[in-house]
Amino acid sequence: MSRESNTVAVLFADIARSTHLYEVLGDTQANALIRDCIALLSKVTVQFRGCVIKTIGDEILCTFPEADDAVNAGKAMHEAMGHLPCIDNPAYTPPNIYVGIHYGPVIEENGDIFGDTVNMAARMVDIAKQRQIIISEQTVALLNDELRQSARFIDKITIKGKSGEADIFEVVWEKQDLTLVFNTDSESQMTRKNFVATLVLQYHDHTITVEQNRPVVTLGRQNHNDIVVCDGPVSRSHARIEYRRGKFLLIDQSTNGTYIQEQGKKIMRVKQLEMPLNGDGIISLGREPDPDLSFAIHYQNRTHTCFSEV
Repeated sequence: MSRESNTVAVLFADIARSTHLYEVLGDTQANALIRDCIALLSKVTVQFRGCVIKTIGDEILCTFPEADDAVNAGKAMHEAMGHLPCIDNPAYTPPNIYVGIHYGPVIEENGDIFGDTVNMAARMVDIAKQRQIIISEQTVALLNDELRQSARFIDKITIKGKSGEADIFEVVWEKQDLTLVFNTDSESQMTRKNFVATLVLQYHDHTITVEQNRPVVTLGRQNHNDIVVCDGPVSRSHARIEYRRGKFLLIDQSTNGTYIQEQGKKIMRVKQLEMPLNGDGIISLGREPDPDLSFAIHYQNRTHTCFSEV
C-alpha cells in the first residue's frame, strides 16, 4: 500500500442541477451529456498541469501543483461549459458548474487523496453558486498579484470540527476589467459599527435582502441567478450586488450595461463598473427603465443606527 504526503491545490467541480437534466432530457441523453461535461473538465485539468483524482457521478476531484494552476483551471472550466453542443429541447438549459478550491497538505494513497485539505475544498464547492469559484484564505495568499486582485472576500464561515471562523473568497472570472466608482460624500460612508445596513430588492413578487449575512446577490437572464430577468438585452450573468463594510455596490459585468435611477435623480448607465447604491431607486438590466417598469428592480436602503452603551 503506497501512502505519502504532498502539498497541493485541491479542486472540486460539480455540475449544477444534474437531476433537472435527467428530468428534461431523460436518462440516456442526460447521462451522455454529463459524461461529455466530465470529459471536458478532465481535459482542462490536464491543460493546467493538474491530475484528475476521480470522478463521482456529476463531480470531479483534481489536484494541481500550485494555487495559480487550480484557479486558472477553474476559470477555464467555466468557460469550457459555454462550448457544449446545443440540444434541441425548449426545456433544456445548458449546465453550469460549481467550483471550490483549497490549498494544503494531503495524504495520497492508492491513487486517491485524503485529509483536511480535501474536506475544506469540498466545503468550498458546497458554498459556491453556479458559475462561481470559491476559494479559501490560504489559497488567496498563494496567488500571483493579478489573480489575487480578482479575489473578493464574501463571507466568514464556520467549519465543522474547527474552532473559529474561516474567510472565504470568490474569484471573479467573467469580467475582471472593472473600474471602481465611489461616492466620497461622507453621508454614504457606512463603516462605523453603530450602523446596520440592509438593501431590499423587489422584482415583481420576488423580494431579496442584501446584508452582512447575505453579502452577494446575482442578477441576470440565466436561472442560476438570485433574480432572473428574462429580457433580450439582459446577459446570462449580468450584474451582482455586494455588501461591503456597510455599503452596497452594483457591479456590472454585462454586454449592454445596467441603468440605475436613484430616486429624484437622473438615470445613470453603468457598464463594467462598480457603483454604490445610495438611497432608494430602480435598477434596469440592459435597457433604460420602460414606462410601465415591467423589467425594473426596485431597491431600498434600510440602514438604521444601533446605539450602544459607552
